[in-house]
Amino acid sequence: MHGEELGNYAYGMWTVAIFNVILFLFFVSSFTKPKTNIEWRSMGAFAAFIVALFTEMYGFPLTIYFLSSWMGKAYPVLNPFSHSHGHLWLVFLGLGDSRIAMTVLHIVTNVMIFYGLYVMQNGWILIHAAKGKQLVTEGVYAHVRHPQYSGLFLITLGFLIQWPSILTLVMWPILMWTYYRLAMREEQDVEKQFGKAYWDYKKQVPAFIPRFGKGRGK
Repeated sequence: MHGEELGNYAYGMWTVAIFNVILFLFFVSSFTKPKTNIEWRSMGAFAAFIVALFTEMYGFPLTIYFLSSWMGKAYPVLNPFSHSHGHLWLVFLGLGDSRIAMTVLHIVTNVMIFYGLYVMQNGWILIHAAKGKQLVTEGVYAHVRHPQYSGLFLITLGFLIQWPSILTLVMWPILMWTYYRLAMREEQDVEKQFGKAYWDYKKQVPAFIPRFGKGRGK
């Protein structure tokens, strides 16, 4: 335990929490462009996940309160409410005071989050350029059929690893299922529009997780 952190309460930063919620909702909604009811419901599930995430990251650490109260003296750290001890994976692995472990965690998860945003952006650019008049199979679409949702999965998984909480752990599989259903419904519409061309594409390219080293036609 770093002595200077004793007594520090690193939460209650609601301005930071609200800013991050607005920022990520803006980026994700810009790249998914929800229009139909099911698209808005899916965006609502993502919004709920993001609100829960940043509320516990910067606002009110409900999960830490619950775990520290439940476990009492068995809780792995003396001051669970410093921000460095909010990384629950590290705390329960006994690495809560390791700056190296924390740095590695942030690097890995931030790469996941920003790469997810990059994938979503690339998918949106290609779809926007096609204007619904042609089947997009190049670029990131040569590796996954739903890059915008793959990017979303990567972003939320990165956040889940970086800052887990009871609410986000419960919400994440629900969020994934919501977007999976949305993707399958969208595929039905694309099949009606492009027919055999989409069936051939679908046989070669996975929905969300790329087969590394194997693009379309390889």
